[in-house]
Amino acid sequence: MFSHLERPRSPLTSARQIRADVGATYIAHGFIGWLFAATAPVAIILAVGVRGGLDEAALASWIFGVFFINGVITALFSWLYRQPLAFFWTIPGTVLVGAALNHLSFPQVIGAYYATGALMIVLGATGWVRPAMRAIPMPIVMGMVAGVFLRFGVDLVKALHTDFAIAAPMVGVWLLLNARRDIGHYIPPIIGALLVGAIAAAALGRFDTSALGHFGLVRPMVQAPDWSWAAMTELVIPLAVTVLVVQNGQGYAVLGAAGHEAPVDSITVACGVGSLLGAVVGSVSTCLAGPTNAILVSAGERDRHYIAGLATGLISIAFGLMAPTLTRLMLIAPKAFIAVLAGLAMLRVLQSAFVASFKERFSLGALVAFIVTVADLALFNIGAAFWGLIAGLLTSWILERADFRAIRFAD
Repeated sequence: MFSHLERPRSPLTSARQIRADVGATYIAHGFIGWLFAATAPVAIILAVGVRGGLDEAALASWIFGVFFINGVITALFSWLYRQPLAFFWTIPGTVLVGAALNHLSFPQVIGAYYATGALMIVLGATGWVRPAMRAIPMPIVMGMVAGVFLRFGVDLVKALHTDFAIAAPMVGVWLLLNARRDIGHYIPPIIGALLVGAIAAAALGRFDTSALGHFGLVRPMVQAPDWSWAAMTELVIPLAVTVLVVQNGQGYAVLGAAGHEAPVDSITVACGVGSLLGAVVGSVSTCLAGPTNAILVSAGERDRHYIAGLATGLISIAFGLMAPTLTRLMLIAPKAFIAVLAGLAMLRVLQSAFVASFKERFSLGALVAFIVTVADLALFNIGAAFWGLIAGLLTSWILERADFRAIRFAD
């Protein structure tokens, strides 16, 4: 069953070779790759979790899982395959979970995590993952994703209205650093927005300083699943699609452009295993991280890029152990701070989702998927994202048959 898995590089990279390949450029890019994941994507977890009614301990456990477990997988795979393979968590899947928590309990969501992990292991071990990725047209998937993400853009605008003193400086600095690439090269725009927002909040006395000064290591919460057909139907397929098609697809494209041949089946199995382990502590499904891998391969020699992956993995392991401190620091920030940080992180992703949805084929199906998802109406206790995907597929199957034929012809 596992014969499809790509074998690690042979012989395995020795400690002497690693020492010879280490360089400041690769360590720095590994750090920036981790820092990207530790800022706005974490703000998205907190925004989703707080809206879904999770307490601080559950959020800290979730953050521990997405950093510690995925950090171990990142370091292991970067070493085994001698290329940068950074694993984190599915951001679209996180947002899907946030919508589901409006009508599902967290244990029911945990049960869907387990089922999603098992599905990915089967797809990777049998070699079915490539056909499965081609079965659902990307424009329709991205139409659903755009509908899910739209809320974060709207919340960004609302934050500018309700808390201008904090939101406006963050947006202004983000715009400046994006416009001035010479400066933005050294200070990533999202990091600049975070720093300015923190300074503004502190200057206005908007931080609850009583929570500062408490450092603690993580005490992961073991989350018991609740096996619900409603949760399985609503979340398993959409979560798997966001991992295998949306997130992993970006990662493969980024790595391929840099000259790396990603082990697709082995990565899929790793995502499944990471998802199962993460579910134990309440973490959303594991994926190959497109943006982080783009950072890791952006400079240096191709054969030494794996050092950046190792650095990202090791930093993530250490950071995961300090999850309670991070969670507390983020939770004492004003709501507008989190909303703006998450919204800014989503803008480019939302833009890409719209472009992918309406650029060429399946545009009507993508539009229907987007509208049904934005409507956010559950049917049979199953959330709108699932129905958006189904409605988009049905619409394209009835009205855009030529696009399906074109894909089959191209294959």
